[in-house]
Amino acid sequence: MAATIKLFIVDDHHMVIEGIYSLLQQETQLEWMGHATNADSCLAFLRVRQPDILFMDISLGETSGIDLCKTVKELYPAVFIIGLSTFNQQSFIKKMMEHGASGYVLKNATRQELLQAIETVRLGQTYLSLEAAQSISNQQSEGVPLLTRREKEVLEQIAEGLTNQEIAEKLFISSTTVDTHRKNLLAKFKARNVAALIMIATRMQVI
Repeated sequence: MAATIKLFIVDDHHMVIEGIYSLLQQETQLEWMGHATNADSCLAFLRVRQPDILFMDISLGETSGIDLCKTVKELYPAVFIIGLSTFNQQSFIKKMMEHGASGYVLKNATRQELLQAIETVRLGQTYLSLEAAQSISNQQSEGVPLLTRREKEVLEQIAEGLTNQEIAEKLFISSTTVDTHRKNLLAKFKARNVAALIMIATRMQVI
């Protein structure tokens, strides 16, 4: 990791917050911005400062982290969210990713796995812990790949025939990020080119 990465965590269990902090506190390339224990304090913090990456528990007492994830991505699309949970059920994972999360790790993650998740999502890619990936793989219907909300948006624009630059301007992201999503989509659908990507995605009723 080169540039300093700003982190924030939302979890209603201080033990989890302290645990993740203790695993990563020696990493000089990471800057800890703090933590929140509920949705309101999280949103209050984000109104003042935004991290690069936000670890978010999917269950926050009275609030669903899945709903909070959607709200945060709508208000602050540049913030990458990594879902944090003790559950690896496919339904939780899919909902979190559909609402804008870029990654999903379990609370038993090792220091190395957390670092890998941070680096992966920082590059605009999707990270799933081994257990989460296996859950998706075991239950994914008809081989339809799991897409993040941003990947689905890019795919829809590609199907409309827009160029990387046009997509970037429309979605308010860089053309480099669009290119990364395009490559990820080709890999996920096992398509050799854009024409094949559109054909496969249409057949799978993704677009």
